[in-house]
Amino acid sequence: MTNGRVQDKVAFVTGAARGQGRSHAVRLAEEGADIIAIDLCDQIDSVPYAMATRADLEETVRQVEALGRRIYAAEADVRSAASLDAALAQGVAELGGLDIVAANAGIYSLGRLENLPTTTWQDMLDVNLTGAWNTAAVSIPHLRKTGRGGSIIFTNSTGGLKGVENIGHYVAAKHGLVGLMRSFALELATDFIRVNSVHPGSVDTDMIQNAATYAVFAPEVHHSARTRESLAIRFQSVNAIPIPWMESRDISNAVLWLASDESRYVTGVALPVDAGQMAK
Repeated sequence: MTNGRVQDKVAFVTGAARGQGRSHAVRLAEEGADIIAIDLCDQIDSVPYAMATRADLEETVRQVEALGRRIYAAEADVRSAASLDAALAQGVAELGGLDIVAANAGIYSLGRLENLPTTTWQDMLDVNLTGAWNTAAVSIPHLRKTGRGGSIIFTNSTGGLKGVENIGHYVAAKHGLVGLMRSFALELATDFIRVNSVHPGSVDTDMIQNAATYAVFAPEVHHSARTRESLAIRFQSVNAIPIPWMESRDISNAVLWLASDESRYVTGVALPVDAGQMAK
């Protein structure tokens, strides 16, 4: 049952077709928001798992509409400011404004930095850092236009707060995103536009539940024996709270709080939601 914590606000969610993005869209809709949802709905060659599809995005639409909220959904690429701008402008025209931005779109790939293909490095920066900047940049004029302030939430990672082997390009992009968040927070404070980031640990989505990630966690185990069940204890070993991974909704609850007026004076904050991973 909704408490209306973001009642009648409009939220722009990127990477909304599945995983955390869909969860954010649905959680915000549960609390009264209308949704502008975009996703690439295509594959990037350097990403080692199957990315979201148009059918996934349509399922997000179905779940939001089932809650009685409006949603505008479109295929758009965060790497292209023009693509984002056009989709967002249409969504704002249909839904009547913009209050919340959940810059969630991101990719994950693996490799040792010294051997990393240039395209893998560049794809990571283009999506996870430049894509986040593009998302904020095209959103700011719409947030300002309402005169009500607003909230921008970047999906980051514990990898944005510490070094991690085998994903150095991801870590570099996410560290850059912390600087971007803090600088936007300062530049937008007088507009009452708050900017924060959420830093999940392992979340139970396709981004970690795939063969490439399993191979890094258990390189000595034969690929046929690398299963979700058998590797759960290894994922759990990095957390202080004894769980292998969190659910997307756990992150969405933090996004909701940062989107709501309950956090109206919280800005420039990097918030771990990580089962105690950063405390270890």
